[in-house]
Amino acid sequence: MAELSLGRRLRYAAETAGVIAAYAFFRVLPIDWASAVGGWLGRNVGPRLGLSRRARRNLALALPELSADETDRIVAGMWDNLGRFAGEMPHVARLDPEDGRVEIVGIENVRRAAAEPDGCIFFSGHLANWELLPIMARHHDIELESVYRAANNPWIDQMIQNIRVGALHPKGAQGARRAVAGLRAARPLALLVDQKMNDGIAVPFFGRPAMTAPALVDLARKFRIPAYPARIERLEGARFRITVLPPIRFEAGPDRHADLAAGMTQVNALLETWIRERPAQWLWLHRRWPES
Repeated sequence: MAELSLGRRLRYAAETAGVIAAYAFFRVLPIDWASAVGGWLGRNVGPRLGLSRRARRNLALALPELSADETDRIVAGMWDNLGRFAGEMPHVARLDPEDGRVEIVGIENVRRAAAEPDGCIFFSGHLANWELLPIMARHHDIELESVYRAANNPWIDQMIQNIRVGALHPKGAQGARRAVAGLRAARPLALLVDQKMNDGIAVPFFGRPAMTAPALVDLARKFRIPAYPARIERLEGARFRITVLPPIRFEAGPDRHADLAAGMTQVNALLETWIRERPAQWLWLHRRWPES
């Protein structure tokens, strides 16, 4: 923090105070109330923000067949989900997957992942409440390490690290080295693979080239370990379904670049299927395509 200007320190302090106040407010509420209040705030405030223009642009690119009313409903639903996500965060680490709030489909694949002798990778996207994946895994004796985008505000970033479950590696060279070290030690890794990566590879996503991080396929291929797709859905309120599909094995052929492109095309197609089925539960705010 010593290198930060006074102005930035003050701004970060104000941001952190706001986040702490919101966290404390939602924490004193029961999880269902916190989720409902967060959802109400999200759907009533979010669509009015300038950021929603990007969500509408993305929807026009990905799903051009939507009417204006359908687009508005998805944008409002996205903000509802994001608000619920925020309201649930103070409670999420204490959720018990066996209390009826989180339904697990594909439990045989979870058990299979837990028994992988050389480790494995779980992958998903920013769907529903994506923080549930490491909690579900821990409940089944899988300690997932995760790669995440560190917040610009270091105080808020520290809060995020304290809230989240499992070891966290920030995106970048240092985080990549830590993730690789974990895989070498057969520690399972979790990746959210639906964000843009400027120096990634162009892979089709909703029929358009999208710069995509190839790390999932590259690491699974390099370490010869399986990748387990994990879909998270919000069923109603603060109730969820996590579906863990059979593992994908990305074999190493003679052409690494062709392997990466083919593997991530398969991954993007799977994510697209999930998003099309529940479009309001995906985070349409990323600059996923060059045109957005």
